[in-house]
Amino acid sequence: MEGLLLAGGAGRRMGMPKALVSDDGGPWLVRGVEVLRTGGCSRVTVVLGAEAEQARPLLDGLGVEVVVAADWAEGMGASLRTGLRTLADSTEPGAVVSLVDVPDLVPEVVSRVIAAAASDGPAALARASYDGRPGHPVLLGREHWAGVVASAVGDQGARAYLAPREVTLVECGDLASGHDVDSR
Repeated sequence: MEGLLLAGGAGRRMGMPKALVSDDGGPWLVRGVEVLRTGGCSRVTVVLGAEAEQARPLLDGLGVEVVVAADWAEGMGASLRTGLRTLADSTEPGAVVSLVDVPDLVPEVVSRVIAAAASDGPAALARASYDGRPGHPVLLGREHWAGVVASAVGDQGARAYLAPREVTLVECGDLASGHDVDSR
């Protein structure tokens, strides 16, 4: 399974790009990569945008592919499109999409989402939920990548694409809160 970490936004409410945020657990960017990898993603691609050149050194030595969404200011949709286009040559059945600003995410959430969708292969659509509230990560089977790229605009990401489709919700509220952090 591919791992796709979206970290392109400017973090206006945070006061800095979230790709540059650190806390007692270290840089969120590094943590996001480790969670995807440890959770079962064979390869991780990180999409940067705002202050990409400042964030890139945090990824040195982690063995990840780094791409920059030139149109990052448009919103999460731009980062998602850039990331999925980068994965076009992958032979993996899907991609687990995560966000850099969900710092309490743990590898077990990623593993649980992957396991729940394993039998669906390239047709899989699954996402973590937290006490019944859909959240991240989201597993997109490769059969859906083109449709997600076509529909991802603004800060909506894959929301419009997923809305009319059957998506397996994987309860993970016992593992994490799933809350994205927008301010200090």
